[in-house]
Amino acid sequence: MPAIAKARPVVGAADPATPVSAFHKFTVVLLILIPLGATLFSMYAAWRWTNYFSAKDLALFGAFYLMSSIGITVGFHRMLTHAAFDAPPFIRGILLIFAMFALQGSPLSWAAAHIKHHAYSDKPDDPHSPLVSLFHAHVGWLFASRVSKPKYAKRQMRDPVVMFVTKTCGWWALLGIVLPFLIGGWTGLLWGAGVRIFFVHHVTWGVNSICHTFGSRPFRTGERSTNNLAVGILGMGEGWHNNHHAFQRSAFHGLRWYEVDASGYFIRLLSTVGLASKVYSVPRELMAARRQEGAGDRMSRTT
Repeated sequence: MPAIAKARPVVGAADPATPVSAFHKFTVVLLILIPLGATLFSMYAAWRWTNYFSAKDLALFGAFYLMSSIGITVGFHRMLTHAAFDAPPFIRGILLIFAMFALQGSPLSWAAAHIKHHAYSDKPDDPHSPLVSLFHAHVGWLFASRVSKPKYAKRQMRDPVVMFVTKTCGWWALLGIVLPFLIGGWTGLLWGAGVRIFFVHHVTWGVNSICHTFGSRPFRTGERSTNNLAVGILGMGEGWHNNHHAFQRSAFHGLRWYEVDASGYFIRLLSTVGLASKVYSVPRELMAARRQEGAGDRMSRTT
């Protein structure tokens, strides 16, 4: 994969929005409501029938949560979007396929939206800024507009692995639903697909909303990104979002020992066994230069 310094801001005039179709909006509604319905039903079933689900169902939830989360955080985000490390084609393909299990769009659409976010973070052309509203940052932006892939994901479009997974993305998304059913039946489908997708969705979207609204800001950045402990743990390290905005290319978002970063640990493991290379780590002197005076100050929507 070609290396770049970071997801470079696109300069120039404001970027006009491309409206989404009614079919796209309908699909997004289904992707929100079906996992929500599955989660509500699982809560009712657990209360009503104590033996409705088994340890296998919870194992399926955990396994597919880890696969899809690592796919998003390591595959789509740190590897594909920011070139924080390189890996052999089969590892890149596996990570991108795991990300498809999360039902968050194709590799190209995900990368393009995130690159545009960094280009216009918390400015009018940011796809998902909470300055519009917390709801918009969390989920409303999915109904608003499409992001140009040729404009924001040119590098990714030159990668044959990315293009293969993008062109076949529907099949991989379907596989992430069918596999839990084949392994665990209807309750496996409920927990390994429905409930799991609900949690992965809202943790990922929480980085856009919560981590630009609530938390601490140890580094000087030109927007409202924050570090948030809860999202940091649930999001496999993605909640150290102020760290990420300060050092976009870093493979490690947890920059201090107590900032738990499961995705960073996974990248380090890949590097240790020879399955990741060119892993970028922020030099300590650069961190010290960027650290904001009064580190750890809290931030809320009123600031």
